[in-house]
Amino acid sequence: MIRAYLKKMQGGEYSPPRKPFSKIAWSWLGAFVGIYLISILSSYNPENLQNSIFLVASFGASAVLIYGTPQAELSQPRNLIGGHLISAAIGVTIFKYCPFDVTLLSALAVSLSIFAMHLTRTLHPPGGATALIAVIGGAEIQSMGYLFVVFPIFSGTLILLIVALFVNNLSGNAKRHYPRYWL
Repeated sequence: MIRAYLKKMQGGEYSPPRKPFSKIAWSWLGAFVGIYLISILSSYNPENLQNSIFLVASFGASAVLIYGTPQAELSQPRNLIGGHLISAAIGVTIFKYCPFDVTLLSALAVSLSIFAMHLTRTLHPPGGATALIAVIGGAEIQSMGYLFVVFPIFSGTLILLIVALFVNNLSGNAKRHYPRYWL
């Protein structure tokens, strides 16, 4: 029984080939422009860029999805925006209203976000990180309360989405056009 269980972990397939250079270049361009625009917004923060609340780490993971795999289910606008907003709201709610230590709050925020994203068909892996950031992001983020959901999360995802719509559709390759669906 243990041997059969461990055999499942062998895989058995080969990794896919590298994508064509043009796809890699479009991915780079989208990620660069999207994160750069959010960073410009962050530069208006009187603190330094590393302490800016506008440049949320989970946006980097979203950039990988929406610019690197724009046709994937998890990359669609519904998932990008819904996943981040739902997860941010859950993270803020858990932090504000659950009187537990940060280890339990972290686990609750991420797991409930996954649960909610599945229920709403908005699964977006970086959303789990957004929920976690709402819990462990420090006093500046935690003091924002539900404003964190709107700014930086909603505004940042909107910037990433607009860039994805623009850059992904510049390509002549129909397999790169974005989005596949909205709702």
